[in-house]
Amino acid sequence: MTEARADGRFTVRLTNFEGPFDLLLQLIGKHRLDVTEIALSQVTDEFIAHLRALGDELDLDQASEFLVVAATLLDLKAARLLPAADVEDEDDLELLEARDLLFARLLQYRAYKEAAAFLREREAGAALRYGRDAGPDPRFAEQVPEVLLGITPEQFAALATRVLTPKAPPTVSVSHLHAPAVSVAEQLVLVRDRLAAGGTVSFRSLTADCEHTLEVVARFLALLELYRQQRVSFDQVTPLGDLHVRWIGGPGSTPGSPGVADTPPAPRNRVRVDPEP
Repeated sequence: MTEARADGRFTVRLTNFEGPFDLLLQLIGKHRLDVTEIALSQVTDEFIAHLRALGDELDLDQASEFLVVAATLLDLKAARLLPAADVEDEDDLELLEARDLLFARLLQYRAYKEAAAFLREREAGAALRYGRDAGPDPRFAEQVPEVLLGITPEQFAALATRVLTPKAPPTVSVSHLHAPAVSVAEQLVLVRDRLAAGGTVSFRSLTADCEHTLEVVARFLALLELYRQQRVSFDQVTPLGDLHVRWIGGPGSTPGSPGVADTPPAPRNRVRVDPEP
C-alpha cells in the first residue's frame, strides 16, 4: 500500500516497515533493518503506483533517484544472500567486495542527499535577503558634516612627511646598570695584610665588610692564591662550620714586600659579576 504525502514524497508500507522511503534507507544504512527482509519488488510496485497517482505532476528527478537507489538495494540484497562461510573462490570474494562497494555507495548517496538538502535550505534563506543599493536617506545624509581641512597643502605635505619618515628604533639605556669591577690582586693584598696582622682570622671576619658577593668571591680567590704560595693554612673543626685561615708566612710574606700580589692589577685580572638582587 502506498500513500502520497502532502509534499509529494514517496511513503512505503510493508509488513515490517512503514514510513518515508528516506527513512527506509537510513535504517538500512545504520544496520537497524536488514535489506534481505525488505520485499524490493513490492517497494518497486508501490513506487510505480505512486508515479501513476501523480499523473502530470510526475517528478523525473525523484523517479531517477528511486531507480538508482532501488538498483543499489537490489544488488546489495543479492550480495547479502551469499553464504558467510570462509571464502575460497575468487569469484565469491569479488562478490563480497562488490557488496561492500554497494553499501558504501548507499552511504555516499545518503551523504549527498543530506548535503543537497543543506544547500537547498541555504539557498532558500539567501533568496529572502536583498542588498541595499541606494544610499542613506536624505535626512541622514544631511547629518554627516563635510570634511574641511584647515591647513594649506604645504602644511599637509609637511605633516605627511613627518608621519611617514622612518623613525630610529628605540634604544634602552643600560647606564643605570653596572657591575663593579673588583681586582683579585687588590683583595689579595688586603687579605694578606689582615692575616699578617691578626695571625688567625675566620673567613667570615675577612668578608664581613664586603658590600656585595663579588668582593666575597675575589677574597676567596685571593685565599686560594695564598694557599698555593704556602702562606696560609685552613682549619675547619666541623663540616660546614666556620673556616679559619691561619697565616704561616713564607719568603716575601711580610706586608709591603714586593711580590706578585703587589703588582698593579691588569685589566684581565678584573672580572665583572652581577651583584646579588
